[in-house]
Amino acid sequence: MSERIGFYICHCGINIAYRVRVQEVAEYAATLRNVVVSRDYLFMCSDPGQELIENDIHEYNLTRVVVASCSPRMHEKTFRGACQRAGLNPYRAFHMVCVREHVSWVTEDETEATEKAKNLVRAGLTRVSYQHDLIPKTFPVCTNTLIVGGGIAGMQAALDVAKAGFKVYLVEKQPTIGGHMLQYDKTFPTLDCSACIGTPKMVSVGQEPNIELFTYSEIMDVNGFVGNFKINIRKKPRYIDSHTCTGCGECTTVCKVRYKLFPDHLAKTPYSYEIDEMPPECDFRRKKETA
Repeated sequence: MSERIGFYICHCGINIAYRVRVQEVAEYAATLRNVVVSRDYLFMCSDPGQELIENDIHEYNLTRVVVASCSPRMHEKTFRGACQRAGLNPYRAFHMVCVREHVSWVTEDETEATEKAKNLVRAGLTRVSYQHDLIPKTFPVCTNTLIVGGGIAGMQAALDVAKAGFKVYLVEKQPTIGGHMLQYDKTFPTLDCSACIGTPKMVSVGQEPNIELFTYSEIMDVNGFVGNFKINIRKKPRYIDSHTCTGCGECTTVCKVRYKLFPDHLAKTPYSYEIDEMPPECDFRRKKETA
């Protein structure tokens, strides 16, 4: 079945017509392959302009529609709606050519602008015949929110989202949240101590039921699309029971595993521990092999 294409070029008041000879472009489009109707109209985006397209689709049994007017960002949805109301698949049947921003507004010579518009129209009429049906689909949206980084910004964002009633996963690569701000003595502009601002937020994050906190963890993989992301998180081993630990540090006095407390003077927090290689007496796998 051969295509039956309707072509329409808009004057856009004088925005297009003052540089492009629109009637000449419409007459040229009428000579191209598969074009059965070609019109120019003052305002194609108006209700009468849309009705003109819909009526022509029924009267001439059009299978494709090309509109030469302003930017697709403004009225592509408008003309797609007209095609859909007339019974055509709007993604297969419609194509829009920009002859305002791309031609009349950027070309001073009238003849040059008209020829450029003809070239764009010819390309648009060729392209539309190769478009395929698209069917919009709906997917369930997961409202859970992932926030990477437990600094002052991450904590505040997590609290705001959680108070709005949504589940939040807060991932921090360090053993504790708080970020760099807790290292500062004073904060601008109030000169409050950083702990006075950061500590209450840390407590609020830990007590908020809608926030699930992943400290000492890293994002390994992100898959999916907007509203349906799947995230893989790697939780690094702490070598302690994090549910019962209070952070007092008393376990280090009896632990046989060598460790380094404050490995260097640049330690960021007082709870930065570095586990050395496990000594022979703690290597249970080696004992089992020896036995």
